[in-house]
Amino acid sequence: MPNNILVSVIISIYNRIDYLKLVLAGFEIQSFKNFELILADDGSNKNAVKEIKSLISKISFPVYHVWHEDIDFRKNRILNRAIQAANTDYLIIIDGDCIPHSEFVKEHFQNRKEKTCLTGRRINMSQKITDTLDEEKIKSGYLEGKYFKLMLDSIFGYSTDIEKGFYFKNHFLRKIFNKKYRGLLGSNFSIHKNDILAINGFDERYEAPSVGEDSDIQFRLELNNVKIKSLNNIAIQYHLYHILQPRPQKNLDLFEKIKADGHAFTRYGIIKDLPHQ
Repeated sequence: MPNNILVSVIISIYNRIDYLKLVLAGFEIQSFKNFELILADDGSNKNAVKEIKSLISKISFPVYHVWHEDIDFRKNRILNRAIQAANTDYLIIIDGDCIPHSEFVKEHFQNRKEKTCLTGRRINMSQKITDTLDEEKIKSGYLEGKYFKLMLDSIFGYSTDIEKGFYFKNHFLRKIFNKKYRGLLGSNFSIHKNDILAINGFDERYEAPSVGEDSDIQFRLELNNVKIKSLNNIAIQYHLYHILQPRPQKNLDLFEKIKADGHAFTRYGIIKDLPHQ
């Protein structure tokens, strides 16, 4: 690994190579270049893995592919493996359907603080807008340059949360728009590696989407005196369209149990086979 790498960006993926190409294009135009990517792959099929290897060979920055067999939803397990594989002390964790703004990595890294987890926000793009995108458009800065088009689509189409796409350079505006407390967004947060290791990473008992990748992590981090700090209108993503999945009851039930237990450190995370106390 090059000596100048300061940040590890972990991207959770599963089969959607079309989306991955767009996300990688977004990282090609980052203003801050001192990062590595780790693809946390929850069991993409053989054809997808072959394409991923081909993509990696053409990327201008370090990319590592961490994969395990496809046995239902095990996103938290592969995220834990990716955390272990990270070569730096600072992690940015995103989803493989979120294209970063060109200042995304810089803002997460430059705003880092001890015992603090930073969380940005995202625009949710419509299927119409998503279908018009390609790698060249992303590399040209199309999403940042065509913000008016996204605004129109929010009025006459189906894009949402467009206001979260305004990028503020002004420090006064940044403070004003981040006075409100905002919870951790699982597709857009960053943290010191030691802080997530201190709670033993993600709880691998969550075997369905939602709750386990954000609400649970936030709860246990705050139990461990890690603050959640908002980077609204600072660390911006463009979320590619897909049908939203419902919150499964089994995840909600598990989260309620975890809250009742009140332990920051999970016995079902990175370190396994812990002795019972």
